[in-house]
Amino acid sequence: MKTLTAGTPAPAFSLLNQDNELTNLADFKGKKVLAYFYPKAMTPGCTVQACGLRDSKTELDALNVVVLGISIDAVKRLPRFIERDNLNFTLLSDEDHAVAEQFGVWGEKKFMGKVYDGLHRISFLIDENGTIEHVFNKFKTKTHHEVVLDYFNNAE
Repeated sequence: MKTLTAGTPAPAFSLLNQDNELTNLADFKGKKVLAYFYPKAMTPGCTVQACGLRDSKTELDALNVVVLGISIDAVKRLPRFIERDNLNFTLLSDEDHAVAEQFGVWGEKKFMGKVYDGLHRISFLIDENGTIEHVFNKFKTKTHHEVVLDYFNNAE
């Protein structure tokens, strides 16, 4: 697994959102995009992470940041996640993990002695021109939003 790094152009992706509509990274040119990859909708860790971002929307909006949650969940699962947890950002379905592979977040994982391929929990801040500005790969799910906001507070 070779994860993309800061300074690299972000892959130009198109994925279906929770409303079964095609969403392109290019749709957000002129804004910063936090593309956060999460393993599975409605699981405890992913829920805590999503709710933290939900609760930080005002601060992220003020920073001109759009949040895109990307998982390998089927499109039909995404509206339930949004509705259940009152999420206020777009979720995207990468069922065949092609976009995850382009970003270098699909690879070997270990859980309870079992080895398998899966989605790694990594977030990418993409700048207004489509270049990866920062990679968030060291955080706990419950403080992910704080790590993202701290990055902006320390960048100024």
